[in-house]
Amino acid sequence: MTRSAVITEGAIIRPLLYFFFPILLGTFFQQLYNTVDALIVGNFLGKEALAAVGGTTSTYLNLFVGFFVGLSSGATVLISQHFGSRSYERISRAVHTSIALAVLFGIALSLAGLLTARDSLLFLHVPQEILDLSLIYISIYFIGLPFLLIYNMGCAILRAVGDSRHPLYFLIVSCAVNIVLDVLFVYGFGWGVAGAAIATVIAQATSAVLVLLSLYQSTDALRFRFRQLRLDLSIARYIFQVGLPAAVESILYTFSNLVIVTKINDFGVDIIAANTAYGKIDAIFWMILQAFGIAITTFVGQNFGADRFDRVRKGIDRWMGVALGVSFVLSLLICVFARPLLSIFNGDEAVISAGLSIVFWIVPFWFTYVPIELLSGGLRGMGNTLIPTVITAIGIIGLRSLWILRPGELSLHMIFLVYPLTWSLTSAAFLFYYYSGAYRRRILKLKPQ
Repeated sequence: MTRSAVITEGAIIRPLLYFFFPILLGTFFQQLYNTVDALIVGNFLGKEALAAVGGTTSTYLNLFVGFFVGLSSGATVLISQHFGSRSYERISRAVHTSIALAVLFGIALSLAGLLTARDSLLFLHVPQEILDLSLIYISIYFIGLPFLLIYNMGCAILRAVGDSRHPLYFLIVSCAVNIVLDVLFVYGFGWGVAGAAIATVIAQATSAVLVLLSLYQSTDALRFRFRQLRLDLSIARYIFQVGLPAAVESILYTFSNLVIVTKINDFGVDIIAANTAYGKIDAIFWMILQAFGIAITTFVGQNFGADRFDRVRKGIDRWMGVALGVSFVLSLLICVFARPLLSIFNGDEAVISAGLSIVFWIVPFWFTYVPIELLSGGLRGMGNTLIPTVITAIGIIGLRSLWILRPGELSLHMIFLVYPLTWSLTSAAFLFYYYSGAYRRRILKLKPQ
């Protein structure tokens, strides 16, 4: 049974925090999928295997997963707005259409990934010494991709009505499955990176089954039945209207990261492994910030659906302040404990030294991304994803690509400098767009009928 929550009345920060912490813990456990792979592979199989399951491989997989997660945001916005306006019959239609989209896209993206895997890794300059290991890992991962997409869509549905606890419970179970199977397959059976990938796929299948069971057992508008699984074209159209810009943004964002990773690959295995280890630390910040973004999207969606525009404005402003405070504290802690954190993944001194440089080039500037995540999440809750996508495409993706692809050699420092530079410029654009009131002319046209 699901546990929905109406957040259109009363306090603002308290219900946001109540909703935020289960999301945060959920994203933490979801991140543990790949982090556990990296820990076990890096310590039992060496830095070549660590580089094979992270770095380019991880970023490439995010290209596919990020597209669908962006698209599923359309379902979150639609259902949260209908929940705010008490349109329960429309919620039921949206649930079944959303799951149908997850199944269809899961199969399509899985096939596309399998067919293009080797050529893509070669295009991305993956070194020959880790090419075969990388190919094994992502091929198995792609086979299980439909499970991941079904889980993510199910979570989007549950969180749209304020239920952030059940996704957390499901992830705790599946993460435990992943850890046990990782140790068994990699260390016990000696299956190498294939064992890590198989463990991850089984864990993702577990979470998909659990989220479908939760929807199946629901006694409210979220109740799911396989016989009602169909595409409602009007609902699918709105999901695409809101979710497709976010999906395209995710693809472009990941593509720009792939451009950067391609440059990093030219510096050799030590730097790739260091970037992989840093990426797991970096994920701590992103999962926290993502939880802030998901929380404000649901809060804004419900209040926008209920025509509570005063709460929308107050919620965004106050939540932004909380997120900035958290980012400052977290950046300080990561910088202080960078060496022991990096050494968890691999003890090679060359890898740790390179990882420390990456940490001090990027982490102090994490706060500059906060307005991008919070304001795009708030605007998304109102159904406005096109303009945020344009701002992100120009400010981050366009400038980042120009910086990296410009003529001449780039030092490693210059490559990583692109992150704080583009975050700062894009945040400035988002702050101007929102606080100038330019967004208001568009949002009232976006409410679903």
